[in-house]
Amino acid sequence: MTRQVLGFCALALSVAGLGYAQQQKIATINIQAAIVGTKDGQKAAAELESKAAPKRRVIEGKQNEINGMKDQLQKGANTLSEAAKNDLYRTIDQKTKSLNREMEDIQAEMEAEQQKAINDLGQKIYAIVSKYGQEHALTMIVDVSNPQTPVFWALPSIDITKDIVDLYDKEVPGATTTSAPSSKPPINTANPPASRPAAPGTPARKP
Repeated sequence: MTRQVLGFCALALSVAGLGYAQQQKIATINIQAAIVGTKDGQKAAAELESKAAPKRRVIEGKQNEINGMKDQLQKGANTLSEAAKNDLYRTIDQKTKSLNREMEDIQAEMEAEQQKAINDLGQKIYAIVSKYGQEHALTMIVDVSNPQTPVFWALPSIDITKDIVDLYDKEVPGATTTSAPSSKPPINTANPPASRPAAPGTPARKP
C-alpha cells in the first residue's frame, strides 16, 4: 500500500512538472546575426570597410615592394656583390618589421572600432529583445550564437532572430538601408575567423 501511495505521488509530481515546463515559453536568437542583419549593422559594417580599404591598399603596396626586393635578391644571387646582397637583406628585414608593426597597429585600431560599433548596436538590440520578450510573454530568450550557451538543439519555429531584425529596423530611429558589406576582412591577419554557431534546428555545438 505504501509503495502504491509513493508511486502515485511520484507520478503526480512528474505530471505537474511536465505541465509547468509546457507553460514556459522559450525562444532562441542568434544575436550576432541579428546585429549584422539590421540596417544599422549593415551600415556600420560598410563604414568599417570603407575605412579599412585604403589601409589595406597601403599594406598590399608595401608587401609588394618587399616581395620585389626578395625577387631581386633571388635573381641576383650569383651576380650581386656580397655588400649589395647584405644591403638588400637589411632593407628587407627592416621593411618587414616595420610592415608587421603597422599591420598590428591597424588591426588593433579596426578591432577597437568594430567592438565599439557592436557595443553600441548591442545596447539597442537588447532593448528590442527585452520589449519583444515582454510583449510575447516569453520566459527566456537564449542566445545560440554564444558558444558557451548549453543549447544542443532547438526547433526553428522558436527562433526570433528575423523578428528582432524587422522590429529593430521598424522602431529604432535613423535605421537606414545600405548595400550589403563586403565579405572581405578589413585587414589580413594570421588569426583564423571564429567558427559560426549552429542555427536553431541543428546542433549548436558538439556535446
